[in-house]
Amino acid sequence: MRLLTHNMLSSNIKGVINGFPLRIEAERVVVKQVDFNPDFLKNMFSKIDWKALADASKIMGYAELPDEVPDPSVLDSDEFLRKFHHALLELHLEEGALVCPETGRRFPVNKGIPNMLLHEDEV
Repeated sequence: MRLLTHNMLSSNIKGVINGFPLRIEAERVVVKQVDFNPDFLKNMFSKIDWKALADASKIMGYAELPDEVPDPSVLDSDEFLRKFHHALLELHLEEGALVCPETGRRFPVNKGIPNMLLHEDEV
């Protein structure tokens, strides 16, 4: 699971008010090369919850992103775009779990696929 996907997932358990961001428990992280596309990154920049991305990338062992939302002028920097690209698209959570910040419910991630199915009493 890429951090792009993580940035768009939330816990939909009944009664949960704030199910975002899901905390990552990483057991196995892999890096998968993806073609660099600066136009895609520039388009996604405003759609990403920056704090969630920066925190998740640190948990997965990549601490090159700034903690605070950078000024959009950084989108002119190839160095920044490559760091953003790596964190967003090349880091993959292969094995581990996503944890609801409110309930502590763990959603397993196996072979890079998060299982977000809810139990009957959670719907």
